[in-house]
Amino acid sequence: MARYTGPAWKLSRRLGISLSETGKELAKRPYAPGQHGNGRRKISEYGLQLQAKQALRHMYGINEKQFRRIFNDAGKMQGIHGENFMFLLESRLDNLVYRMGLARTRRGARQLVNHGHIQVDGSRVDIASYRVKPGQVISVREKSKNFKAIAEALEVAPATKDYVTFDAEKLEGTFVRLPERAELNDQIKEQLIVEYYSR
Repeated sequence: MARYTGPAWKLSRRLGISLSETGKELAKRPYAPGQHGNGRRKISEYGLQLQAKQALRHMYGINEKQFRRIFNDAGKMQGIHGENFMFLLESRLDNLVYRMGLARTRRGARQLVNHGHIQVDGSRVDIASYRVKPGQVISVREKSKNFKAIAEALEVAPATKDYVTFDAEKLEGTFVRLPERAELNDQIKEQLIVEYYSR
């Protein structure tokens, strides 16, 4: 399945969750798009599981094959499967670039990585799905430090999460540790995703 490239706000409204995690998409019209979007509809248990899975997948901008692979990797780790899954998604390079405020969206962060603007421990990495380990340093390449898109993103960047540090002058940050579940989006019901894949 190809990566979704349609309107993000419409998708957020359809899934009933803010995919950008800002809440802006649902502030004005907190109902599904379309003529019958404001009507009531009953969703089956399978429908809820699918909706939870699609919401998380679209939030991180991952195709189905990658998403399932990460889910399987999380199952091999010690601890709670659903939480481990979210921790692995959070440790993707494109997500951490977004968390540091170097891009306004995860799509923008993915583009920065793919175009070779980002380094990990001083080496250029252009793979958005690169799994960053706690303690690794993420920085902007010297040639890219005056990049307009990065400067604009930093002007409106929200506060970074506690598991990430960022130095705006050096344009570098550290993935300090894996996040805790309480630090991640509480609208995501990861147990429903585990149930979906366990059918």
